[in-house]
Amino acid sequence: MTSLKGKDIISALDFERSDVEELFKIAEQLREEFKEKGVLDYAKGKLMITVFLEPSTRTRLSFTFAMVKLGGTVIDFGPEQLSSRAKGESFEDTMRMVDSYDPDIIVLRQSRPGYAKVAADICRAPVINAGDGWNEHPTQALLDVYTIWREFGRVDGIKIGIMGDLKYGRTPSSLSYLLSKFNNITIYYIAPEPLQIREEVIEKIKGKVKYYKVSNVADVIEELDVLYVTRLQKERLPRPEEYEKLKGIYKIDKEMLMKFKKIPIIMHPLPRVWELDTSVDTLPQAKYFEQAKNGLYIRAALIKEILGV
Repeated sequence: MTSLKGKDIISALDFERSDVEELFKIAEQLREEFKEKGVLDYAKGKLMITVFLEPSTRTRLSFTFAMVKLGGTVIDFGPEQLSSRAKGESFEDTMRMVDSYDPDIIVLRQSRPGYAKVAADICRAPVINAGDGWNEHPTQALLDVYTIWREFGRVDGIKIGIMGDLKYGRTPSSLSYLLSKFNNITIYYIAPEPLQIREEVIEKIKGKVKYYKVSNVADVIEELDVLYVTRLQKERLPRPEEYEKLKGIYKIDKEMLMKFKKIPIIMHPLPRVWELDTSVDTLPQAKYFEQAKNGLYIRAALIKEILGV
């Protein structure tokens, strides 16, 4: 494993396989320690600031809970409209000011692809990319692959269908990149042509995984170990009428799943809207709430390693 101490996490490609496997072990250790002791003291005296310039529930809360349970302190930047960003302050100046207060870690979400790297180049403190527009979400990929590992006891050899808005979503790209670190992975990209996976993602995984583009989930579902469903990214579509045109074009519900002899585990980065029906919640294959909870442990492991504690 390469040392993650003081390291920026901008892309899922920043991780080596050995890093990921070590983080899984640390996450399992922390899971037991949290259960036994509640709040630990690994991060005592350390400060993390969360800067979320786009909405978030699970990512923001799991990072906050992770740091607090490690014994550290969290300061939240607060809503963008209450900051000087609303007065026209540049992103770069905002990040310089955040960094000037000497946090130990900055967790950043914002809407412009590539600007997590801009922040990392500006800031002394390590920056964790918590989502940069449609580009990437590396810690989501960590918790996704961690969930797969916990479910199957392995990642090698997994067959996964990634379904939904693969063009404007950031989770399909990061998940693809992280899976490419493992062996004998097969990815089915399940989407209508207007929402298919971006070509730059394919270029980065080519030769490292087997991949297929398909339009109908029914054609491949019985081949899958995992079906990873994503929502249509309404906020990133260039025109509102595109959302209305594509809305409802794909949907997973219990009635549909019960038609098949084999049902894969169902994952979703959440939030869901109409693409994953609540009827699926009662199936034993539904893993998305457990998946979200796993974010606490894997993010705690990552924070611990970046802090070097």
